[in-house]
Amino acid sequence: MKVNGPSGVGAPAGSGKARPAGAVGGFSLPTPAVPSTPAAAPTGGLGNIASVGALLALQDVGGPLERKRRSVGRAGRILDVLDILKHALLGGEMGAADIESLRSAVRDERLQTDDPGLEAVLDEIETRAAVEIAKLEQAARRA
Repeated sequence: MKVNGPSGVGAPAGSGKARPAGAVGGFSLPTPAVPSTPAAAPTGGLGNIASVGALLALQDVGGPLERKRRSVGRAGRILDVLDILKHALLGGEMGAADIESLRSAVRDERLQTDDPGLEAVLDEIETRAAVEIAKLEQAARRA
């Protein structure tokens, strides 16, 4: 077999009469009959595994520590949005997008944790966010 650079494999270098496999000179070995094997059956596709529901179920597999980490992260996002709102109000640059970002942060699903102290803090953060949303909506109605 001859390799012709990066383009691939070429024809053999020598030209001659093709011999059957196992033929040496004028001698050839009989080849035993090979029983045919059944064709491999095609396997099922990954369509069922790749469904959105399965992916969401895989993501939700987490223990109490994972739920606690997600809950603390969600609370941090809500506090960050409240801080941005505070600066926007003080700067007089409050917009409807700011209120919507707070609503969106509060709407994220809250996972229950096994820590009653953490649950109390999360409740207080959500209450504060709900109060701010109500105040901003009230001010928007008056304007």
